Amino acid sequence: MKNELLRIGPFTIYGYGLMIAIGILAAYFTGEYRAKKRKLPYEHVFYLVVWCVVGGFLGAKLLYWITEWKSILENPGFLSATLTDGFVVFGGIVGGIFTAYVYCRVKKLDFLKFFDTLMPSVALAQGFGRIGCLLAGCCYGKETSGAFSITFHTSAFAPNGVALVPTQIYSSILDFLHYGLLLLILRSQKKDGETAAAYLIFYSAGRFVVEFFRGDLARGSVGVLSTSQFISVFTFFAGIVMLVQRRHAPSH
Repeated sequence: MKNELLRIGPFTIYGYGLMIAIGILAAYFTGEYRAKKRKLPYEHVFYLVVWCVVGGFLGAKLLYWITEWKSILENPGFLSATLTDGFVVFGGIVGGIFTAYVYCRVKKLDFLKFFDTLMPSVALAQGFGRIGCLLAGCCYGKETSGAFSITFHTSAFAPNGVALVPTQIYSSILDFLHYGLLLLILRSQKKDGETAAAYLIFYSAGRFVVEFFRGDLARGSVGVLSTSQFISVFTFFAGIVMLVQRRHAPSH
């Protein structure tokens, strides 16, 4: 895979950044479309996306630094050296959701309705983001002798010249399937919050399984679990609790 897609004079278009940008735009347009269909004040979707991107990146960066606390203690310069790379997706999810909650509270919007409306778009954006990971070579899989593998040659992240499990491809496919499944749930849900709860459940379960095939586990662990698996356990049960609570909530 090639991360440097195009050079225009002093400017370079990177595959990872391009896919992130496409994912954000896809999230915005699909989110706004659904907000209009659900008769929500769709003019807020743009600002929600912008603020959630900011909160998401901050959350992803903060969680990455937390997982690398030993490196920071050994070399405080690690903080400034990793300002532009090194993110943990779960931190981004939590940061984005928290930012959306704050925005909705400030603007006096129905948070659960927007939560349901936008979470399918988050899954869609993640699907494009994982394509970016594939282009860059980050979030790579373990070494494998299986027929379905990928070998990097110029990656700055993955080991080059070694057949690896294509975890980025698996994750991207799961995210796109997740997007479609959440849309189906949103169309048939009976209580606000059910789609958002389903996102937490399905994403956590999928991420927990994919982590077994990841080869970059130096990014942190809690006992026998990777950091993301450890967080997945809590977000999975949080989703179940939220789903049960919402289904037993009184109708308005």
